[in-house]
Amino acid sequence: MSRLSAILLLATSVVYASVAPTHESHTENKPLRNKWYHEDDHPLHALFKRGPVGDGITYDAVGTPQWSAGFPPINADTTSLPQAWVDALNAAVKAGKIPDIPVSTSTNGLDPVYPPGFDPMSAAVCSSTAKCVTPGDVWDAPQGVVALSFDDGPQPASDSLYQFLAKNLEHATHFFIGTNILLYPDQFRTAFETNQDDIAVHTWTHPFMTTKTNLEAVAELGWTIELIHNSTGGRIPRFWRPPYGDSDMRIRAIAKEVFGLTTVIWNQDTDDWTLSEPNPLTTPEKIQQQMTQWLTGPKSPGLVILEHELSDLSVKTFMDAYPMMVSNGWTRLSLAQLDGGPVYQNAWNSTSQVTPAKIGDLAVKPPARASSIAKPSATTAQKSPSPSPSSGRPASPDTPHGNQKSGATHFSVASLALTGIAAAIVAAAAGTIMA
Repeated sequence: MSRLSAILLLATSVVYASVAPTHESHTENKPLRNKWYHEDDHPLHALFKRGPVGDGITYDAVGTPQWSAGFPPINADTTSLPQAWVDALNAAVKAGKIPDIPVSTSTNGLDPVYPPGFDPMSAAVCSSTAKCVTPGDVWDAPQGVVALSFDDGPQPASDSLYQFLAKNLEHATHFFIGTNILLYPDQFRTAFETNQDDIAVHTWTHPFMTTKTNLEAVAELGWTIELIHNSTGGRIPRFWRPPYGDSDMRIRAIAKEVFGLTTVIWNQDTDDWTLSEPNPLTTPEKIQQQMTQWLTGPKSPGLVILEHELSDLSVKTFMDAYPMMVSNGWTRLSLAQLDGGPVYQNAWNSTSQVTPAKIGDLAVKPPARASSIAKPSATTAQKSPSPSPSSGRPASPDTPHGNQKSGATHFSVASLALTGIAAAIVAAAAGTIMA
């Protein structure tokens, strides 16, 4: 091949490449995805999910002697409370934010009773043990939603529960007992670090809270919050559930005014915690009947079922009922995510950025979210149709999106540049001939 022929062949190839049509189905006519990440329920999320992010402070590793040092091993000690907690309590009392309600008494584990003249159903007392509901407390889930939450962990029985939740791509809120976290740090790490579930407060020793003095109530809540804070990269829980559902206006106010906690109760109870007791109040068969009734019945209000990760039997009752939640079209959502707000007082969830804060800092807020795309709250958890273009008509497969090009516009700047190069090559060839 002569030199001139080679030059002309090169020019022809360049020109053809610049004008040859591109297959739209493989490139620019393909709609762009509107998210850069996989949702939590996507199968790949388990492979590529981020680990927990902390507040930038180095905490002792969960499960080490250094980590547990300084916490009361058994009782919720009131003699060594951080002064800031005591000062916050005293300030709230002085400001009239803590009602002056006498402590209740409980005999042989029975429901607490108040002194004469104090009606548990009155607005002044409003005992949740007596089923008195106070606005602001969480009793119900939104319509069509079953809130997933478990009390009394972590426990050895938690292992099978966590495996089940992870296998089914579900998240739950765990109301942990402080002393149980000290006893079972591996299970705690699985719930928080591996499953990235939501951690909440269930007190330090699981008492009837209305039987406690103001200072004792501060100790029960404060030590648990502090341990969770130190074990989750600095997160401060936003929710607590009183053991036995026992709270009143005084205890509720201490939780809110001293620690910024929201009180959570329930609207259905299976008594599953008694399954491992010497004289259980129920059976797995009875619980299955209750679950069938609730999960096949009306969906308003949504369900907040009291469930426990206390024993293999209690965990199994949830696993047995779970298929009914799915088959009957219930939206399953971690309880701490019901309102679409942050799970923690200073972080949106167990993997998001954390605002450094001290326990009792009621002004703390989570960092601004990096993306405006948020996982839907319970009130919007049902999938809705994809938004249509502004014309109100679905986009035609042959119509390019606003940031795309049709086949008729593929003479881009790059294509014209290639055409120019080809022209230059032809000119060079002509010069060769003239020479």
